[in-house]
Amino acid sequence: MGGSVIEVDLQALISKRITVQGIVVSVQFQLRTSISDGFKWLYMKKLKPLEVTYRFHGFGSPLLSEGDFDAKPLVTLLGQYSTGKTTFIKHLLNRSYPGAHIGPEPTTDRFVAVMSGPEERSIPGNTIATQADMPFSGLTSFGASFLSKFECCQMPHPLLEHISLVDTPGVLSGEMQRTQRAYDFTGVTSWFAAKCDLILLLFDPHKLDVSDEFKRVISCLRRHDDKIRVVLNKADQIDTQQLMRVYGALKWSLGKVLNTPEVMRINEFVKRARAAKVHAHIISHLKNEMPLMIGKAKAQQRLIDNLSDEFGKVQRKFQLPPGDFPNVEHFREILKGYNIDDFEGLKLHIIRAVDDMLDDDIPNLLKDLENPYD
Repeated sequence: MGGSVIEVDLQALISKRITVQGIVVSVQFQLRTSISDGFKWLYMKKLKPLEVTYRFHGFGSPLLSEGDFDAKPLVTLLGQYSTGKTTFIKHLLNRSYPGAHIGPEPTTDRFVAVMSGPEERSIPGNTIATQADMPFSGLTSFGASFLSKFECCQMPHPLLEHISLVDTPGVLSGEMQRTQRAYDFTGVTSWFAAKCDLILLLFDPHKLDVSDEFKRVISCLRRHDDKIRVVLNKADQIDTQQLMRVYGALKWSLGKVLNTPEVMRINEFVKRARAAKVHAHIISHLKNEMPLMIGKAKAQQRLIDNLSDEFGKVQRKFQLPPGDFPNVEHFREILKGYNIDDFEGLKLHIIRAVDDMLDDDIPNLLKDLENPYD
């Protein structure tokens, strides 16, 4: 009797021949030989179905693409203008990069992704955001006004073979911030904060005043404070006594905003999965609270108005950690654009798949592929 081929989805093994009830069978295992390959498979097979079913991407977390998993670690530099962000990148690279501008007044007026490439070139934002092998597809939601202020600069460099860097426009003050930028600057900053692996927050010891606009930018980083590292640039230009005063003033200004444990991309994936699971429970609960026939509009408005109470019901019923829940006001504003009656009810098999991924698949993946964080 001839052999047959069985496709088996396992985490990481090689093809081999086994005997099943006397029949020689060729078993083809799907290879996953790296952490990123493993997490890509888990996302596509287990987490993405939940996100699509409960429209997680419509509430501020765009669906991930293969480029998001294959991308090199991303480091984003933020700060007010003329704090030395572009100079800092030049120092890391020991040279300039295509399109870099430095000056005492606001010079970098765009978001620039500095990445590895075979030759020096600049790629417009409209182009780079549509390339499937790049991790920037989610930026299309900010429209053409932003994409015209975004570009990717590629160049051959040993450091860029391991990480990518994002140079950002300096945060302006007052009316300049509102009138000179025709896109949601804080929203874009929040997107990069969620996407990147490390955030370098640069300060100039000669300009420690934190504008209201910069405070808003820092506030949008609150959910990602584990990624933030504060860089006091140009510190060599002041003496020790001045440095201590600057350090105290800076620590006081930021003390209520930032915490800094170690950064791990795996933690971001787990955080996303937990948030998506809570989102699924919220959406299915709201759907379940809608009447079958009449009074749907009133019921929807009541649920939106009392959303905080509904969050509490979901948290208590399913024993979910309060810290995994989204911001109520942000969720409420987005929810107003949906018809709750169109949402999906609770599908336990999708929830269980994500639970299995968190409880078993991820620990086994890290164990099988030798957890690099041990």
